[in-house]
Amino acid sequence: MQRANRALTRIGPAGILALGWALLPAAADDLLKSPPVKIAVFDFELEDATPAAALLGRNTSSSATMESVSREARRELAESGRYSVIDASKVARPQKSLRDCEGCEAALALQLGAEQSLVGVVTRVTQTDYYVRVQIRDARSGKLLDQEEANFAGSEEGWPTGVRMLIKHQVLVSQQ
Repeated sequence: MQRANRALTRIGPAGILALGWALLPAAADDLLKSPPVKIAVFDFELEDATPAAALLGRNTSSSATMESVSREARRELAESGRYSVIDASKVARPQKSLRDCEGCEAALALQLGAEQSLVGVVTRVTQTDYYVRVQIRDARSGKLLDQEEANFAGSEEGWPTGVRMLIKHQVLVSQQ
């Protein structure tokens, strides 16, 4: 105890004040951090606009790929620390796709206890060209909070990486 008192005496009031000022930004950051936003992330949907899909009359991509895309989106959002992800993959959905329901997913997200909803779409244009689009809405009002889209090249094995890049470099950046 005497050692601590001697150290404080040597530092003096000005030193203690300087130390307090130095630690203040870190303490303020901790106090100002808001809790993670609860976001319901629905399974990504596929829009297959390839000539092969038109010819065959069906999607040319696997459901396993889309599951991987959805999983990667949830992981990236959760790891950001800004979101607490609610998996909305098991919720009863309307007959039409969520991308075409004009915000109906917001009410579903609210039922799950989420503050926001995320709907994502992978649009396959050719065998090696695809777009990823995400929409984030306020669950209470249905208001569109963010919409991001990017074009990528690569086979469907790379789609999860494309989704991660879109979320990391456009969605999370736009909300800073």
